Amino acid sequence: MTKIHELYENKKEKRKEVLAQVNHIALTGDHWTSVSNNNYLGVTAHFISDTWELKSFALTILKTEERHFAEACKEQFLSVARKWDIEGKTTTIGTDSARNMVAAIRLTRYEHMNGVAHMVQRSVTVSLADSGFVNALVKARKVVGHFKHSPANAAELQAQQVSLGKKQEPLIQDVPTRWNLTLEMVKRVSRNKEAVIAALDNQEHKLVLPTAAEWDKLQRLETLLEPCRYVTELLGGEAYVSCSVVLPSLCHLRLKMEACDEDPAYVVRFKTKFKEDLASRQEQLNNAWLQIATVLDPRFKDLKCLPKTDREETHDDGPPRKKISLLQMGSDSESEDEEVQPAIQRYRAEPTIKLEDCPLRWWASHSGAHEKLASLAHKYLATPATTVPCERLFSVAGHIVNKKRSALLSENVNKLVCLSNWLKDDEAQ
Repeated sequence: MTKIHELYENKKEKRKEVLAQVNHIALTGDHWTSVSNNNYLGVTAHFISDTWELKSFALTILKTEERHFAEACKEQFLSVARKWDIEGKTTTIGTDSARNMVAAIRLTRYEHMNGVAHMVQRSVTVSLADSGFVNALVKARKVVGHFKHSPANAAELQAQQVSLGKKQEPLIQDVPTRWNLTLEMVKRVSRNKEAVIAALDNQEHKLVLPTAAEWDKLQRLETLLEPCRYVTELLGGEAYVSCSVVLPSLCHLRLKMEACDEDPAYVVRFKTKFKEDLASRQEQLNNAWLQIATVLDPRFKDLKCLPKTDREETHDDGPPRKKISLLQMGSDSESEDEEVQPAIQRYRAEPTIKLEDCPLRWWASHSGAHEKLASLAHKYLATPATTVPCERLFSVAGHIVNKKRSALLSENVNKLVCLSNWLKDDEAQ
């Protein structure tokens, strides 16, 4: 442990030196409960370096004794910022949509960012509960449980997969708290439909298999949920800019959920409910911040993902006035308006880049020509769209604080989790 303490202090000091050179830092935070029933707050830092590289690493996994009231959560975040000397550099704090967390960040001077991927999954859950897919999903879950809970049944399914020339793969049971597992369950069951039916024909069971109409519903559900999976995985990435992709991604989902004449009534009901729920949740997002980030991404600066009225207001070329332009909203003072306006015009005149191109590489080669906006890009594009980075810390913590090591001191838990994150980053470099 002495060597671990020394290594931790050494690596921490190097990261504090890195943060000292950065002007804008975004944080993500979430709470986790260990197997020994101890509560921890995990916090990660995200920023863009001088060489226009997106960087992130763990700051702490802090044991918390107080109840998670807003005031206590606020003090926990502020204490982390003070320990790392980044109080004046922190721009946003990303958390889930729990009321106590939202209220806690409001009590600070920082901007709050809701986890967008979690929001999409909540809309999926709400829409499924109010649709015609419920019975088909219930039967699918029972079929999966039949093979998951019996090694003999699982072996019979594998034998049928081999005889049909299919890939040997187990069925997947969905879990409400795991994103996209309902989709994965439906895909596996549908893909192995013939093997499942053949295996059950050789067994005595009381299962009620999905009808032909319900198999068709599962196929349609797979088509409906695939765009949601794509968006949640896209927004959950750490290695690339994600904040500027939020509004285009939500626009993509709305387009995918447009009802068409061929849709049966239960699909129309799902799509309608999904769009309504997603729209109501989107109102709770920090849309001003997201719009500025979108403008600063050269892939989406034309703002086609926004309604036309919002787009026209954003690109208003009239006389400058308070908050007439999103980029002027992002500047640090109103006195800079006259300088920002020509910079905006020059930036707008640049051609958009391809969707697969990296916006940070574009800024690396164009920051000299757009110096005013480049500082805003450093600030706004560093913010992650989700709290997934923090949740990945908890996956590591779960392996460290297992049943055999449940008595680890919280100080040692923090150091082991942070070192695991930091050393992995060092190896990647």
